[in-house]
Amino acid sequence: MEEGHPLEQKAIVLDDAAIRRGMTRIAHEILEKNKGVDGLILVGIKTRGVPLAKRLAEKIAHIEGVEVPIGEVDITLYRDDLSKHTHQEEPQLKGTSIDGDLNNKTVVLVDDVLYTGRTVRAAMDALMDYGRPSQIQLAVLVDRGHRELPIRADYVGKNVPTSHDEVIGVHLSEIDSLDQVGIYHQT
Repeated sequence: MEEGHPLEQKAIVLDDAAIRRGMTRIAHEILEKNKGVDGLILVGIKTRGVPLAKRLAEKIAHIEGVEVPIGEVDITLYRDDLSKHTHQEEPQLKGTSIDGDLNNKTVVLVDDVLYTGRTVRAAMDALMDYGRPSQIQLAVLVDRGHRELPIRADYVGKNVPTSHDEVIGVHLSEIDSLDQVGIYHQT
C-alpha cells in the first residue's frame, strides 16, 4: 500500500476463505494448462508474490504429489520508475533466489496485484538474467485493471475493478498476520 498518505478501508473484497479458494483454483488451472508439472517453476515477485508462490506450490504438491521448484525475484533494479522514488536515496535490494536453470522451463510468475503491468515487465527483465524460459505465465491474486503495458494474467484469483485513486491492499498472514484483500481510498 502507499506510504505517507492516510488510507481508509472502503471494502473487503477477499477474506481468508476466498483467498484460499482463489489459490486452489489457480493451482488447478496451472496444472490443467501445463498438463502437469514437468518443466514448471513458480517464481514469486517480492514481496507478497513469494508467499503466494509458496502457497501455490503447496496446493500443487497436494494435488499432484510432486513438489514444484520455487524461486524469488527482486525487481528493484529493473524498475523504470526508480528516479521517481525520491524519499529513498538508494534502492533497497531484497535479493533474487532462483535455484536451477530457467532455460526451456515454463516459469509462472506470481504476484499479489496486477495494475499497470510495470512490475511484471520488470520481473520478466530480471528473469532473462537467469536464463531463457520456453514460456512465462502470470498468476495474480487480484487484477485491478488500468494497464499501461500490453500485459495480461494467465491466472487470476479475482478481478476487482477500481478507480485510479483507490488502492488495493493485500494482507497475507506470512507478512501481515492476517489474510485479507481490501479496497482503500485516501482520506
